Amino acid sequence: MRKPLSHEYSELDSPVADVPRASRADEVYQRLKADISKFFLVPGDRFTEGGICERLQVSRTPVRQALYRLQQEGYVEVLFRAGWRVLPIDFRRFEELYDVRKLLEVGAVRRLCIEPAGLLQSACYDELASIWLAPAAQRELDPVLVGGLDEAFHCALVAAVGNREMARVHRDLTDHIRMIRRLDFTWAARIESTYDEHGRILRAIVARRGDEAARLLGAHITASQAEVRKITLHQIYMAKRQSEAVRDSGAQ
Repeated sequence: MRKPLSHEYSELDSPVADVPRASRADEVYQRLKADISKFFLVPGDRFTEGGICERLQVSRTPVRQALYRLQQEGYVEVLFRAGWRVLPIDFRRFEELYDVRKLLEVGAVRRLCIEPAGLLQSACYDELASIWLAPAAQRELDPVLVGGLDEAFHCALVAAVGNREMARVHRDLTDHIRMIRRLDFTWAARIESTYDEHGRILRAIVARRGDEAARLLGAHITASQAEVRKITLHQIYMAKRQSEAVRDSGAQ
């Protein structure tokens, strides 16, 4: 079974007391952000600093620092005398983020098609082709794994251009849309279409057909953006149940 570049299910409930003090706040930040992106914490969920301290076995200082950082980035909000809450979904914000994503990624594939031949191939083509051009019988079907592979595909296209600032902005944007984006793969049809679309995009880039690659990628992102508009609370809580079931089975 192929795994995404980033490990999907780290031990989110394991203590961080053995982490060097200077990095504890960052460790708590990463774990809470992972909780949100993997649906352990969903929009509207409430929690307390004390609860996080107990679960991760750390003091309040790194927890508070992590939460303020997440608040600044638009993931959570503090409630007066009532702890914290994961922010409800702001559909307008996600629409805007998807618009920015499209500009960055379409611009990236156009550059890949006009830069010296072999730019993508030298960066990561073989790995991408082994995943997205594989026979149908070898395709991944697990939504979590496909979500990670999908994210890695799009990040690889932007990174291959070689513009570090462009890649940094794209990574930050990817962090913000991760939870919403992965809901796309709760439907088997979207997994199948993602494989087909990624394959066509790769072939167009390698053939240096810039207009075709840009059109295919733009349509691919637009289709994903359209799915965001259909998201319901029921879909989110079903994803939360599935994530908890996977985590619990892994702990046994």
